[in-house]
Amino acid sequence: MTVLDLAGLRKEYRTFRGEPTLAVDDLDLRIEQPGCVVGFLGPNGSGKTTTIRCTLGLIRPTAGRVHLLGEEMPGGAAAAIRRVGALVEQPKFFGDFTGRRNLRLLARIGGRTRQDIDRALELVGLADAAGTKFHKYSLGMKQRLAVAATLLKDPDLLVLDEPANGLDPAGIVEMRRMLRDLADAGKTVFVSSHQLGEIEQVCDQVVIINHGRVVAAGGVGEVMASASRDRAIVDVDGADAALAVLLAAGFEAAAGPRSGTVAVESPPDDAAEITRVLADQGIYLRGLRIEGQNLEEVFLTLTEGESGA
Repeated sequence: MTVLDLAGLRKEYRTFRGEPTLAVDDLDLRIEQPGCVVGFLGPNGSGKTTTIRCTLGLIRPTAGRVHLLGEEMPGGAAAAIRRVGALVEQPKFFGDFTGRRNLRLLARIGGRTRQDIDRALELVGLADAAGTKFHKYSLGMKQRLAVAATLLKDPDLLVLDEPANGLDPAGIVEMRRMLRDLADAGKTVFVSSHQLGEIEQVCDQVVIINHGRVVAAGGVGEVMASASRDRAIVDVDGADAALAVLLAAGFEAAAGPRSGTVAVESPPDDAAEITRVLADQGIYLRGLRIEGQNLEEVFLTLTEGESGA
């Protein structure tokens, strides 16, 4: 069964003057493989939050179709949401209650059992800290307890909006490991994040949207390979002179990532030509390596340089 299927999704809002604002424009998105982590990326205002809200049945799309875990939304929301855990806004917990007691309150509301609480705490790595009061938790632990709250009903799909927001490096690493563990346990994790380095490391698939449309989707390596270009990083004395020579020779070049380097947008086959052109002008290399773009660079290319994933 397909986890998520969005077809032709469109959402318009009306301003106070009655003018339409298009948030999502004919968006198609499909997740077929359960037990994976899918990164959902886009600049601020690209339509990520609106897409998530349409997916969860919180708002009705203007046009298009949403199928969530086999149920058509929003009509089938009652059946689908029982199998979905969503963290769209930061939940509120009682600071003087332990992590376990906070979850116990939520479990009573949802009709869940003590075993459900134990399982959720184990999945997010808080079993040993369950008896600690919430106000003593680190920010990373607080975020993991929030995820534990979504796991009480043992959902098939987790939808997480910026789960690593505000975390320090240690907390980000904790979140990365937890997301991977959840996928390994058979959960599908759909995560919106601006931590592009983390998305590159933890996700199996990535979806990038811009102006309400999908601009790239697929495996992380597949998306990066389709949108990135290899470049040569030339380490040389007199980088300014080397840059001028390469530009005059027709290479697409710019100042490199570090002092004393030049970045040449070029396939690997041009490495020998780069060396020859510089040597002819009496400029000799200290080193040359070929590197590909990372996900952040690919993201900026696909979204025309807009930030705020």
